Amino acid sequence: MKAASTLQTNMTRHKFLAVISIACVCFAASSLNAATIPAGTTLAVQTASSLSSQDPVGRTFAAKIDQDVAVKGTVLLKAGTKTFGKIKSSRANPRKSEPLTLELTSISVNGRNVAVKTNSFEPGSPTRTARQARYGHTAGTLVISPGTKMQFQLVQAVTL
Repeated sequence: MKAASTLQTNMTRHKFLAVISIACVCFAASSLNAATIPAGTTLAVQTASSLSSQDPVGRTFAAKIDQDVAVKGTVLLKAGTKTFGKIKSSRANPRKSEPLTLELTSISVNGRNVAVKTNSFEPGSPTRTARQARYGHTAGTLVISPGTKMQFQLVQAVTL
């Protein structure tokens, strides 16, 4: 009876160790697949739709990676990867006329959106009159057409 109890205890211990070992191997494998794009990396994108300096702050836009992003010789983001951004400032509010400023907010990787934090990008600004320049206002509406190329820099590292 005692031998059967000892045998059962040993089997339970071996099963427990096997489960722990498998869990560790799975965790290690998933860590190997994770890749990090360091802060300061430039992301060159092309817009997928048009934007205007009159669009409201917070409006989202779609773009795609224009050039492969490689870290230490390994391509982590292929050209054509979908990205998303938002308008950080615009001229939509006539009382607070600011230049159009954009930022990227996420990248679509393997069917999931990965949050990113980038610097702000200010596309070419419209012309100013002397009076508008004095008071910090811009003249005209800036329109960004689909396919316009822009560059953003990562402010924080991104783990894919």
